[in-house]
Amino acid sequence: MIFQRADGNNGKQGRDWITNFDFDQDGDFSNNRVNWLNIHNYISASASGSGAYSNWRIRPTLYTSLIEHMEGGSKSLVLFYHVYHATDKDGNDIHDWERVEILVRGVSGTPGGGGEYVNHVTATMHGEQLIRRYYDTGGLNFMQTATGKHILFWQADDNDWDKVSDPYGYHAHALWHVKTPYSTIASRMNTSTEAEVNLHHASDNNVHYVFVPEGSQSAVNAWGAKPLSYATASSLASYVDNGTEVPWYSTKRITYELQDIADIVPTHWAGNQWYIHWLTNDSRYILLESPILNEAGQPEVSAGMQLFYLRSRDIGKSDGVGADAAVLGKKPLWGTYSAELNSEAPWSQDEFGGFEGLGYDSYGRTRGAASGFYDSHNSYWWQHDFFVHSGAITSDQTHHEAGSWLVGQWYTAANGGFDGRWVQLFDDRPGYEQAPAPTPTPVCSSTSQQQCEMNGGTWNPTNCTCRALCSGCEIP
Repeated sequence: MIFQRADGNNGKQGRDWITNFDFDQDGDFSNNRVNWLNIHNYISASASGSGAYSNWRIRPTLYTSLIEHMEGGSKSLVLFYHVYHATDKDGNDIHDWERVEILVRGVSGTPGGGGEYVNHVTATMHGEQLIRRYYDTGGLNFMQTATGKHILFWQADDNDWDKVSDPYGYHAHALWHVKTPYSTIASRMNTSTEAEVNLHHASDNNVHYVFVPEGSQSAVNAWGAKPLSYATASSLASYVDNGTEVPWYSTKRITYELQDIADIVPTHWAGNQWYIHWLTNDSRYILLESPILNEAGQPEVSAGMQLFYLRSRDIGKSDGVGADAAVLGKKPLWGTYSAELNSEAPWSQDEFGGFEGLGYDSYGRTRGAASGFYDSHNSYWWQHDFFVHSGAITSDQTHHEAGSWLVGQWYTAANGGFDGRWVQLFDDRPGYEQAPAPTPTPVCSSTSQQQCEMNGGTWNPTNCTCRALCSGCEIP
């Protein structure tokens, strides 16, 4: 559940919507920032019914994947959620990714059947990965539904720290764990109480949007959340500044969908048309044990040593260089981040050194020692490299993190594993947009037709109107 503050007035309405990579339906990611800056025109066109921008499909999306591995004789899950925004920092940067990682331990049988628990949840705050454990003061806050529970996050707006009363890190779509219990939020969600939540390092943070998983009907019903479409866009924009306080009942409640991180991976591959979206400024070789398959089971990237280009291309920049790497260039995808409880101001580039082979786990292993590919250090990733954090905190200035590199063939079904970072599971639904609700058929008064005919008019039962014989006259 994402409670988001908006910076959506003065021609920026809709700017803080979560979206998907191909919202403009042109198959080109390099123009995402430039096109997203026209989102206010999309909203205006939808309101006027002009038909302009009607080909766009915003479809708020969290890109996700799942890792299963055995740990001490029981199964654990690592769940990834990448929140995608087309722009960042007042629209000056392209492809903003904020990430959530959830570690579930003690899994057995059907999820929810008992035994499993969320050990910790890690979220991206700019370059830092802030972790909270179930045993921390205040714990982890969830919305509990009949089919599961949803971790609560607050997300900052698009602005580049222009709300001067904010502490460091409460800008540019940074994610923060919500401290306010869901029971408190639920008691206020449809009232005139000011929409705000407390975080573990700040209080009274405005909420203008609530993004709700469409796959949880209980959550959708509780919030009255609606899909974002061309038909609903003008009614689901906030139109308010980040400092504007709104009542809970007027927050915009929008559903989001899940798609696969593996959908994006093939666009980086040197054997694909990578140059449409990416540049060569950042690149990595990855040794693939198996090909990357699409939903139909067809290979999109071949097995073997493959080169991937990772730097964002931004056609709106004079040099074309985007502000950030994406997907495969992000440390959380490999688990090679430094976990921290509290942020620094400003944040420092804490280095675990996982790719370089410097970072070792609680058992003294580097990733090469865990995989057997010692030559991979500072050279290439093995497809199934991953570091699982235990939740304990170590110094962020050392090449040691508490946890373990996953060892050997951990990812095989025979070993109880699954590496979903490379698997496309969700239907892509290209061009999908839910049709607008049909206009309800009017219910005519039982005496209207009789009155119309008595006055010499012509009755129209489709829209309950009566037209008189005289030109231009209409009898109500």
